[in-house]
Parts: sequence; structure tokens; C-alpha cells
Amino acid sequence: MSDASGSSSTSVLRLILWPALITLAVTLLRLVGELWQWSPKLFSREAGGAGALVGIVWLIPVFGVYFAVRLCREGERPQSVGRALAMAGLAFVLNTALGFGSFALVKSPAGQLAIFTVISWLAIAIAWPGWPALGRVLLAYAVSARLPVLVIMFASIFGGLDTHYAKPRPDFPAMGPWGLFFWTALLPQFSVWIYLTIVGGLIFGCLAAFLVRGRSASA
Repeated sequence: MSDASGSSSTSVLRLILWPALITLAVTLLRLVGELWQWSPKLFSREAGGAGALVGIVWLIPVFGVYFAVRLCREGERPQSVGRALAMAGLAFVLNTALGFGSFALVKSPAGQLAIFTVISWLAIAIAWPGWPALGRVLLAYAVSARLPVLVIMFASIFGGLDTHYAKPRPDFPAMGPWGLFFWTALLPQFSVWIYLTIVGGLIFGCLAAFLVRGRSASA
């Protein structure tokens, strides 16, 4: 099967099933660790998570590589791995530059989030054509990973749980739970985090595809 024909819904679901279950398990472990106030280095309750070691963001490169290798073995390689990597890299650089620019020009946290939402999907649109088959798998995985987080954030915000899921950054303006849920949960979970999963996964996946091709050539 060529990359142009794309992956069927069944094959995408088959590819993401175990990664989605593993990601859900890590998400639930993170929640339990915060509620039981385990080690802050592993389960930080600070706003933004403070780079805690237990978190699903660290799974992006792992599953980006996994999905890429599986697709390559099934004949779903991109037309040009180098082009796909360049497009994903360009998307990352553009998003980073525009993101820092928004922080410099726009001081409102809500305004910054709105800009991040737009440029995140712009970056995805730039990276996607490089390897559409991998993009589809990563999009499905991203949604499966972020929906449980959204549910936990809803419970944390409306239930007053002491977790990082309910805490906006310190300079965020005071607002009611619905406003907080929209700006700090719904919007970033389905823009910034989708972008990181797809573009980050494409970058690591393309690097893995280079290695797979090198091994095939040696064989």
C-alpha cells in the first residue's frame, strides 16, 4: 500500500490501540500521584506540571518512532523522508518563532493562548503533507491521549481538586470555572498539545524512518 492511498480507519485504530491504553494508564497514574501527593519531581502539582517526570508528553517521541517504524514496514513510507523531516522542522521553527513573538507583543495570557491556537493548527497544516499517513495516525493518537486529560481537567476545575490540571499560570486573570475550562483546558488541549504530538511525532518518526531505510539498504 502506498502513502498516497492512505491508511484505513481500521488500520489507524489498530496502530494506536496499545499506545492509547498505555497513555491512559500514565495519565491515571499522574492523577493518582498528585491526589496522593507523591514525589513532586514525579507528580508535580504546580501550574503547568513543572516538567514532572511522569507525564504523557514524554511519550510523544516514543510513539512517533513506533508509528513510523510500523508504517514503514507496512509500505506507508513518505515519498521523501528528507522532505517530510524538513516540513516538520519548518513547522516547529515557525511555531516557536511566532509563539515567542506573541509573548513579546501580546501581554494578555488569553490573547497569547488564542494566538497559539491559530499558529498550532497552521504548523500542523505545514507539516502534514510531508507524511500524511503518519499525520493521520498521530492525530488519532493525540485525540485519544487528550480526551482523558480534558475529562480530568474538567473534574479538577469544577471539583476543586488540588492538581496541576486545575491551575492556570500565575499571571492568568481571575475568571469563573467555565472560562477557566475553556481557556486553560479545551483550547490548549485541542490545539497546542495536538500540535506537539503531531509535529513532534513527525520529527522523531522521520528520524526513525531514516534509520529503518539505512538498515534495509545494509541488508
